[in-house]
Amino acid sequence: MADLNDTTDYFMHFKDQRLKSFKNWPFEDGRCCAEKLADAGFYHIPSDQSPDATRCFACYKELDGWEPDDDPWAEHKKHSPNCAFLKMGVPVEQLTVQELMKFEIKRQVCRMVRRKHWMAPHT
Repeated sequence: MADLNDTTDYFMHFKDQRLKSFKNWPFEDGRCCAEKLADAGFYHIPSDQSPDATRCFACYKELDGWEPDDDPWAEHKKHSPNCAFLKMGVPVEQLTVQELMKFEIKRQVCRMVRRKHWMAPHT
């Protein structure tokens, strides 16, 4: 999937930035539309192998193989139940400075863990 050295995710705290990433998203309406994916914390990271790949800006969980009737919130909870964004229950824009700092620490820990896993040799 996508390169975790890419700093694009730094700008994905905000829904409007995540929504802008969904260019050529196959599902315009319904449960799995770009707006609902962005609401659920995902941004679009398409590749030749996975044109519908997405990543959560907080936990860095990557999901692809989306179906038109998939519920982005349910899929996010199913595949990453400990995501700090899911546990917050409010948009990042509504956090206090102190809450945002705590959230950012959790997010960076997830980033380091994912990067370590991504860089590890797979046999």
